Amino acid sequence: MKGIVIKSTGSWYTVRLENGEKVEARILGKFRLSGIRTTNPVAVGDVVCTKKDDSGTVVINGIDERKNYIIRKSINLSKRSHILAANIDQAILVVTLAQPQTFTGFIDRFLVSAEAYHIPTIILFNKVDIYNEDELEKLKDLKKVYSQIGYQCIEVSATENINIDKVKELMKNKTSMVSGHSGVGKSTLLNCIEPDLNLKTSEISESHLQGKHTTTFAEMFELSFGGYIIDTPGVKAFGLIDFDKNELSHYFLEMRERLNDCQFNNCQHINEPKCAIKEAVAKGEIAEFRYNNYLSMYNDDQEESYRDKGY
Repeated sequence: MKGIVIKSTGSWYTVRLENGEKVEARILGKFRLSGIRTTNPVAVGDVVCTKKDDSGTVVINGIDERKNYIIRKSINLSKRSHILAANIDQAILVVTLAQPQTFTGFIDRFLVSAEAYHIPTIILFNKVDIYNEDELEKLKDLKKVYSQIGYQCIEVSATENINIDKVKELMKNKTSMVSGHSGVGKSTLLNCIEPDLNLKTSEISESHLQGKHTTTFAEMFELSFGGYIIDTPGVKAFGLIDFDKNELSHYFLEMRERLNDCQFNNCQHINEPKCAIKEAVAKGEIAEFRYNNYLSMYNDDQEESYRDKGY
């Protein structure tokens, strides 16, 4: 019987069958997906085929073709990758400018990955009720940059119930993956959107001003107002995988619309003359921090792109 994977714990998967029953299942034998080397061959959101083996254990023995998926590379284990979720309508990236700070390097790596797999992304700037004047000014600038590129940006506060109804409307009747750094308030935000979830939350570490992991495994939840959310574990970094450097600029929307204006068809926007991208940066039409993040990704400099270069 077919079903949808709604929780993954590494070795066991919770599958919601077509009849509504939820079962615990394991992968049959050495079942692996061809062409993708990941730590989790089956991900939350996958449509799978199941059967019972001779011992009565439910096993996954097939997987339907994915509409899309989003994958990240482990920073420490660079040859390994992990699928965060599959078959999603939109990604929702939760960002905070304080307690903890989300650097633009992380934001842009996430956006590039989502663009590569044709997943639209909404950026939620959470905890807006706690920001000081400088942080509010920075928020204003970042919203302007990302909004002009084409990303929907929403200021929210889970504790003060700011713009929660707007987020709920965007989630209605869609499958949304929610992601972000540990500590950005994903669980608190989701509890505010759907109080019956009762997701575990945690305080920020006072010594490091970083979040503590509260979501251990990816899990899908049904929304009472229609749709589903996939809550993913907080991640400290977002490594890219299987990227062709020559195509990287295609995933920066403000660059993609200018690529035909470069003198050379294979322009990489670094040292080439008459480069439309560099000219746009010089004119302030492309944010300098976005261009710097592009260079860091192009050079596969994992650490550099998380440093704050002005933003």
